[in-house]
Amino acid sequence: MSYLKYFIITGTSRGLGESIVKQIMDKNHTLFCISRKQNNELKEMAFEQGINLYYFSCDLQKTEEIEKVMERIFSSIDFSNAEGIYLVNNAGMIDPIKPIGKASPKELTENIHVNLLAPMLLSSYFIRHTATFETKKVIVNISSGAANRPRHGWTAYSSSKAGIDMFTKSVGFEQETVDNPVTMISFSPGVMDTEMQEVIRKTNKEDFTEVEQFIEFNDKGMLRSPDFVAGVILDLIFNQELINGHVYDIKSFV
Repeated sequence: MSYLKYFIITGTSRGLGESIVKQIMDKNHTLFCISRKQNNELKEMAFEQGINLYYFSCDLQKTEEIEKVMERIFSSIDFSNAEGIYLVNNAGMIDPIKPIGKASPKELTENIHVNLLAPMLLSSYFIRHTATFETKKVIVNISSGAANRPRHGWTAYSSSKAGIDMFTKSVGFEQETVDNPVTMISFSPGVMDTEMQEVIRKTNKEDFTEVEQFIEFNDKGMLRSPDFVAGVILDLIFNQELINGHVYDIKSFV
């Protein structure tokens, strides 16, 4: 019997999520991609290589959509041949970039829903659905250096990422006492050359006082490629002993 690895990855329409999917395309891997927009390039690549890749269009701001998608995914996983099952909570949003008094309730709610609540719900379904299985189970939450350092105008983003890190530590702690534990880690990828960086560079200086520093990161070629960061994350989860509840930083690996 051939053993399979299953991957559930959010935010696969571009950036880091897209890079992770490209690097794990393999005949023995089944990929479940969750994002608002479908990535046709990934679908075509998987089709040409004969790889099982399934796309789920889902708005992570809508909790009822998350539940439906996870039910569909877990009903199609064959646990009898699962060598490992992985969830990568990669989807995120930086907006609103503005001081807290200027951000609307809708903007703040959307940010916390996508960056913090959605990963909590996805992880909760994952842990519940896999509780009786002994297979390797890993959840990776994509964090940020912003979790530890306040920046003017990034209050919502920084707070949600700090929340993700504490969620990771808490779940890692809880899983110490269960029979078939899930390993949950956070990973801070540093500054990457993604659309999120383009959004940051276009921000009004009144709303984000450090905007010029981020323009300089780009001008001086200081942004890491999503492909490089994806490679570091995959090497970590496949080849290294993971510490449950640990917050990893890319600076430790480069």
